[in-house]
Amino acid sequence: MTPLTSATPVSSLQVSRDLPPAPGVTVVEGGVDVSVYAGHADSVELCLFDEGDTDGSTERRVPLVDHAYGWWFGFVPDVGVGQRYGFRVSGPWDPEQGLRHNPAQLLMDPYAKAIEGEVRWGPSVYGHVVDDTTWDGDGSTPSESNSAPDVPRCVVVDTRFDWGEDAPPRTTRSETVIYETHVRNLTEQLPGVPEELRGTYAGMAHPATLEHLTSLGVTAVELLPVHSFASEPALVQKGLANHWGYNTLGFFAPHAAYAAAQDPQGVLDEFKGMVKLLHAAGLEVILDVVYNHTAEQSVTGATLSFRGLDNRAYYRLDERGRDIDVTGTGNTLDLRHPVMCRLALDSLRYWVEECHVDGFRFDLAVALGRGRTDEFDPDHPFLVGVRTDPVLSRTKLIVEPWDVGMHGWRTGQFPPPFAEWNDRFRDTVRDFWLADHRPGVPGQAPRGVQDLATRLAGSRDLFGTHDRGPTASINFVTAHDGFTLADLTAYNEKHNEANGEQGRDGSDGNRSWNHGVEGPTDDEAILAMRRQSMRNLLGTLLLSSGIPMVNAGDEIGRTQQGNNNPYNQDNATTWFDWDVEPWQQDLLATTRHLLAIRREHPALRQRTWAEGREVHEDGSLDLAWYGPDGEPMTDWSDPGERTLQMLVGGAWLGHESVLVVLHGSRDEKQVTLPRAPGLTAYRLLWDSVWERPEDGATTAAGETVTLTPLSMRAYAVTDPT
Repeated sequence: MTPLTSATPVSSLQVSRDLPPAPGVTVVEGGVDVSVYAGHADSVELCLFDEGDTDGSTERRVPLVDHAYGWWFGFVPDVGVGQRYGFRVSGPWDPEQGLRHNPAQLLMDPYAKAIEGEVRWGPSVYGHVVDDTTWDGDGSTPSESNSAPDVPRCVVVDTRFDWGEDAPPRTTRSETVIYETHVRNLTEQLPGVPEELRGTYAGMAHPATLEHLTSLGVTAVELLPVHSFASEPALVQKGLANHWGYNTLGFFAPHAAYAAAQDPQGVLDEFKGMVKLLHAAGLEVILDVVYNHTAEQSVTGATLSFRGLDNRAYYRLDERGRDIDVTGTGNTLDLRHPVMCRLALDSLRYWVEECHVDGFRFDLAVALGRGRTDEFDPDHPFLVGVRTDPVLSRTKLIVEPWDVGMHGWRTGQFPPPFAEWNDRFRDTVRDFWLADHRPGVPGQAPRGVQDLATRLAGSRDLFGTHDRGPTASINFVTAHDGFTLADLTAYNEKHNEANGEQGRDGSDGNRSWNHGVEGPTDDEAILAMRRQSMRNLLGTLLLSSGIPMVNAGDEIGRTQQGNNNPYNQDNATTWFDWDVEPWQQDLLATTRHLLAIRREHPALRQRTWAEGREVHEDGSLDLAWYGPDGEPMTDWSDPGERTLQMLVGGAWLGHESVLVVLHGSRDEKQVTLPRAPGLTAYRLLWDSVWERPEDGATTAAGETVTLTPLSMRAYAVTDPT
């Protein structure tokens, strides 16, 4: 191999081309094609390192002299799979104009398919002079330090993989049940998973894990971020780490620490193997993706990749070159710029086409759709690009419909085919079963059942435009962010002391209820109330119209000891404890039972809006509402009404109808089961009073049953004969 030096211009190695090749480093015959965007640069160098180089001593620099439209590119011979590399960029240093080029900084490839090593936080990764103690500065003066040892290396990998007969499950939206989980938390202590595979992609696809997921009855796993990420320097200084992963380094590379494999090629192959095995078990894979910001933080933060390549192209900046931050992390990626918009679209296509994932959940998605004036635009180029892409538009697309900027709450305002996290569902259900019964809540007042009915029926007030249907609503009562199901019923206040922020982090508006005692207790009466509240919350979630999302571990009542923001707790606080007590086994059985009810009754999984219209020759309606007296609901204005019956028609679908009865009062209630067209009796499928599922009795229509305080039931319409 002929040594490459700074005197070897790439353009002398192959005839120049008018247009750059695909972004990144791509293996071709005889070497690699290289292409990187640095629209304001004066020069760009490809930097090559030997495997095992930890101090940068083997670095060889190759100038890229071909450039067009801001892209610097060329062909480099005799470079292939396994090569470690990065870039150096020279150009103007003018912070007030948003230009922060510094050739002393090694930069990562935004299109790298594998990343090796971690960021070693210190002054040399900042790109400007900083204090060695604070690792911070005003960014006014470029640093002359060489940061090669402190920046992770990009690695050229072979993207080929034996997919065999892999076939994505392609579960319809109406049949989808999402299980939101963290790769490490789920399997770090899971019995049956070998110790060396726990907390890894391989552990996620291990038969012990698959058995739990498939027996539970979910259809998709939604993985917290698996794009390569870094821990914030403030956490590192405290001896903590970013555990959730919402701090992306590279949008094409799987996070190496989640792999049992030790080499970069093995990491990528292990991730693909996980997807293949999950598909074989009938489970879809949805990735939580963070295209709203990166790990570089603000302009006083680090220079690792994007900022050193072209700060003005990748980030939203104001007229003085400072970051416009609507993410709360110090920076916001600028998807108005064609290069950043393309990068996000290319990344999404890569994970679908090369890694076979089935969909995405977009973190802080309003930040992705802010237009030229920084206001949310549902026709933003990025959103249009996803909607019209022949590959991406066929996947499951889910948004978190808010960010932390001005006018950032946009639930119900995204265009089809995006589905949205429905925070209104979360809040309404928590209020009905928990917050409304918590003594001394400021401003507490009776709420009635009207809003609850809207949420149960799919939230048409939010998703009724553009013919989106109830499957536009991702229903949830808990998620990774906030209290777990068990903690919702055990804590009135957050307990985040372990996070090292003096309790300032995490939401204060939890809509929780500790049932009389804060935290752990031996009082069996309180424990019984908490367990019933958990069942009420799960029952409401899994029997409502829309797509339900279960927060992983809620099926066994896991606790985080009241920590509602454990983003930096990679320990027993977040790892699932599988040494479950009898009550947790009962809760698991209840969750499985509720999911079976949903699966076996298509009436609960409709794709179109129910409108209370007659849909069957027997006179039955697609949806009917009744009060506790068994008569049709006509007065929805009573704020003191706490009992509601929802009859979801199934006859027109060729299946049983389902009656859901909810009683949100702390008093016992006599409820008359409605007489309705096409039915004569009801078979009890589930009662939230049950610690564990039982066989229910049959009751004739028009008869009265007694509902215990704060309970709910599900019936199937049946013939008593």
